[in-house]
Parts: sequence; structure tokens; C-alpha cells
Amino acid sequence: MSDIIMQIQDIVKEFPLADGSTLRACNGISIDVERGKTLAIVGESGCGKSTLVKTIMNMHEPTSGSVIFRGKDITKLKGEEKRQNYRYIQMVFQDPTAAFNPKMKVRDIICEPLRNFGLINKADVDAKARELLKMVDLPEDFAGRYPNNMSGGQRQRVAIARALALEPEIIVCDEATSALDVSVQDTIIELLVRLQKEKGITYLFICHDLALVHLFCHKVVVMYKGEVVERLNGDALAEAQHRYTKQLLSAVYNLDR
Repeated sequence: MSDIIMQIQDIVKEFPLADGSTLRACNGISIDVERGKTLAIVGESGCGKSTLVKTIMNMHEPTSGSVIFRGKDITKLKGEEKRQNYRYIQMVFQDPTAAFNPKMKVRDIICEPLRNFGLINKADVDAKARELLKMVDLPEDFAGRYPNNMSGGQRQRVAIARALALEPEIIVCDEATSALDVSVQDTIIELLVRLQKEKGITYLFICHDLALVHLFCHKVVVMYKGEVVERLNGDALAEAQHRYTKQLLSAVYNLDR
């Protein structure tokens, strides 16, 4: 089995502007994603990393380039084939509350992906919800709660449980810890690391916090103005050569916090 689970190949994404010109948000992005590892994509707001993620998730169609996963260019998928692809790539957002229906109980939230793909019977929802909650270190009785009755860290654990429900090969974490307190961030990172060891999940971790990336990411790709400017091992950030990466590092108080 190949060590590369996804190949992002020369992705270009342009957006038309009102004056007739175009904005190039991604300019020839090429990244190999290793199976069972965590790849961080870092950069300031506006660097193109969110556009890249939306292209990977088939929310944007690239102007050119491809994303190869399971032997296919997933940017070209349409209809049912595109929907089925979401079984294998799931996403955890920065603000899980915005992704939750506040009128749905946790058991229904985390089992919704399974129902959408016809993979669970109504009678099995309670048991599956308890299993998924246990997986993310939440009490079983959380199944009967509503999202507004939980802390931010607890809601993010529910979001991770929902992402795990379909047993995906890749989970994209889009600034998934940036809205959390530092102490809560650490517990979520510990959870992600444990789940990766148990299940062999591949993470794409979109972030701007190099101190956090240093803690657990295997590889780091630095983006600046729509381009990849540096590639580093997660434990070797101090070896950065590009001036922009050095600027990001200079804003970090201590990489070994």
C-alpha cells in the first residue's frame, strides 16, 4: 500500500472580481499527503489555505489542477459519486456550534452521517451514539443533551465523534482548536493523537499557530500569498529558511511550551 493517500497536484483557484480582473487565491499548490500522518497547512488569514481546503472538500472547483484520492480526481466528481466521496473525507470546523442544529440532540447529531448514507437503523442510534461518545471521552448521557448545554471543548469532541461516525480515511481539521482555551486545545490534540494511533486516520490540520503545530504534526506546509513557500518536518520548525516562516516563528513565545 502506498504511503501517499492523497496527491494535491498544481491546484490553481481564481475568483472573478467586479472590475473584470481575477484574484488568484491558490497558485500551483502541490502537496503529497502521507497515510496515517498529520499534515499541517499553516499561514496567515488570506494566504489561500481555506480556499485549498474547500477545493479538497469539493466545495470549490479548481481553475486547474487535480486532487487524486482513491485513484480518482475528486475535483471532477459529480452527483452521487461526489456525495459518496464524503464517506472517506470528513471535516471538523472551527466553530462546531454553527454546524449543529440547536434543536437536535447529540445522539442525532453524531449519527446523522450514518443515517444520510443509510448505514444505521433507528433502533441502533442510541447504542452507536454511546459508542462514539466513549471514543471521544464523553459520558454516555451526553447523548440526550443539546449543543448549547455543553462547553466549547465538549462541542468540539462531539464534532470529532460525528466525523468519526463514517470511519473516514482523512479528517480535515479547519482551525478546529483556534477558538478554544489553551488547556482545552491540549486535551483535543491528545484526543486526535490517540485516535490516529488507534485508527490510522490521516489528518489535514489547517492552522496559523506554529506552537500548536510543533506539538503533534508530522509535516508542515507553509503558505503565503497563495503559494507554498516552505515544507518542514513538524519537529524541525527551527530549521525554517523562508523569511515568512521565520516571521511566523518569531511570533511564537516558546515552541516547547
